[in-house]
Amino acid sequence: MDITFDNVSYIYQPNSPFEHRALENLSFQIPSGSFVAVIGHTGSGKSTLIQHLNGLLAPTHGSVTVGDVTLQAGSKPKNLKALRKKVGVVFQYPEHQLFEETIEKDISFGPLNFGVQKEEIKQRVQETIEAVGLSSDMLERSPFDLSGGQMRRVAIAGVLAMNPQVLVLDEPTAGLDPKGQREIMDMFYKLHHEKNLTTVHVTHSMEDALAYADYVIVMHNGHMYMQGKPLEVFKEKDALNKVGLDVPEIIELTDKMNKRFGLSLEYKKQSIEELAAEAAQKLKGASV
Repeated sequence: MDITFDNVSYIYQPNSPFEHRALENLSFQIPSGSFVAVIGHTGSGKSTLIQHLNGLLAPTHGSVTVGDVTLQAGSKPKNLKALRKKVGVVFQYPEHQLFEETIEKDISFGPLNFGVQKEEIKQRVQETIEAVGLSSDMLERSPFDLSGGQMRRVAIAGVLAMNPQVLVLDEPTAGLDPKGQREIMDMFYKLHHEKNLTTVHVTHSMEDALAYADYVIVMHNGHMYMQGKPLEVFKEKDALNKVGLDVPEIIELTDKMNKRFGLSLEYKKQSIEELAAEAAQKLKGASV
């Protein structure tokens, strides 16, 4: 599902002493099936941006189009229910939104409220619980008896059960240990490809933006500061440093090794261990 922002501005509490321009003349397109990372320091406008994707906010100026639904400044939003069926949002700490007495009821809640037939809901529950790496044997258990990581997976299953075409991830790995973060991001990446989703990922992790995204949007003070493919963006170290962002560790390491040893290493989604082995091999060949 294509997404278009056309000259979008958003102002909190306009015409008051507390007026704040969170977005300013923002224009970009996200093609259907893309995985886009939105990065920037706190207060850059990232969260305001994604709240336009399912109509939680409507633009003060300009328009946002998601598929065949357009949110136009000055017009009452139409088809919001249809939009929210198509756009699934995973907020920070989604497990805080769990409230039903069983896992099955929690996952079923969204589809049930959108009028999905019970047999279809049962099928979706089975599919999504397995998609997030949990067993269907757990469905009758209380979600509050699970570990934190399992609760998060249940909450994500509830979003996936809506069969969204757009998946919005707002720091979905917050609070997890490094292993848990990697498992959750690998899961999202797999689902993105299997279901041909359009995925928009707000993150503070430059490593995740590099590893998973097809395209990166850098926000700063409500403006689009930079955009491009991950490698193009992360080569601009000085520009990123100016707005308080660092480049991913592996990009920094590649650059340092190339400069120190006169190598021509390129990042191709290797691990740091694989990159080090590649450098050692090149150095060994050069010394023969």
